[in-house]
Amino acid sequence: MSERTATVTRETAETTIDLTLAVDGSGQADVDTGIGFFDHMLTSFAKHGLFDLEVDCDGDLEVDDHHTVEDVAIVLGAAFDEALGDRSGIVRFADRRVPLDEAVAGVVVDVSGRPVFRFDGEFSQERVGGMTSHMAKHFLRSLATNAGLTLHAEVDGENAHHEIEALFKATTRTLDDATRLDERREGAPSTKGQL
Repeated sequence: MSERTATVTRETAETTIDLTLAVDGSGQADVDTGIGFFDHMLTSFAKHGLFDLEVDCDGDLEVDDHHTVEDVAIVLGAAFDEALGDRSGIVRFADRRVPLDEAVAGVVVDVSGRPVFRFDGEFSQERVGGMTSHMAKHFLRSLATNAGLTLHAEVDGENAHHEIEALFKATTRTLDDATRLDERREGAPSTKGQL
């Protein structure tokens, strides 16, 4: 059983979220946000990053999808931050490019403790199912901010479903690479001695 786990609960006037993350998992997911396409993306995130993820979110979907997507990203970022602790022994840096049919996404990450987010690209359609396409970008920004990641992402394609899914897959593969433990390393991977 992995020690790099976290359970985070967040309740606001807009959402109530219970989330459990195991960094060293097997890709199991149990996700219910009320947004089918977002559930699909989070399940894919768990599967391809080999993270075990449980998410239960009751959000104000009668307003729109914004608070649900944003708040899940906030809680997921906080769970990564908690589960990784002082980041001792992690690889820290990683990058991946992932295609999905005509779309391709690239993500570069530094698990630095310094939240920075850059994004290049546009989505070809305004919505995919119940999720507004630009919320994929906002998800990544909120994840990076709350996990303490420097995250640069880019996407190109012709179909927003493919573009967003490629982004989620590239992000999770990059996070899996960067958060892996390197048996050669002791302590935080920084000349400062901490992250």
